[in-house]
Amino acid sequence: MNDLSEPTQVSEYSRGVALPLAVLLGIFGAHRFYVGRTGSGVLMLCTLGGLGLWWLYDLILIAAGEFRDNRGRRVLRWLPGDTIASYPRTDTPSGKLDQEIESLREEITDLAERVDFLERLLTQLRNRQELPPGGS
Repeated sequence: MNDLSEPTQVSEYSRGVALPLAVLLGIFGAHRFYVGRTGSGVLMLCTLGGLGLWWLYDLILIAAGEFRDNRGRRVLRWLPGDTIASYPRTDTPSGKLDQEIESLREEITDLAERVDFLERLLTQLRNRQELPPGGS
């Protein structure tokens, strides 16, 4: 069973290379040969991309970042030199935690703006002598 939380689950192969290969030569399985899936590449070559259906399916997978290499790792990187850290992961506990933290930051910012607004409103009321000084 694969542990998706490991950074090694992102393939070293480039989606930026696999996608043009799939578009131009995908009917012959070129993108599958590129990621090391030679067995299915040969099948695509013999069936002309499953009469185009398999080819279209692979195009969608590659564009969505769900295509996998010969070791079952997702082909996500657009450029060969990209690092794994440049791709945020939301399917791991740490990715979900990052999303929750960002959500909390947004809520705290919203609350801070509301408190600031109420402080300005109370200051205006005090300046008009409608509230006693000191807030009591």
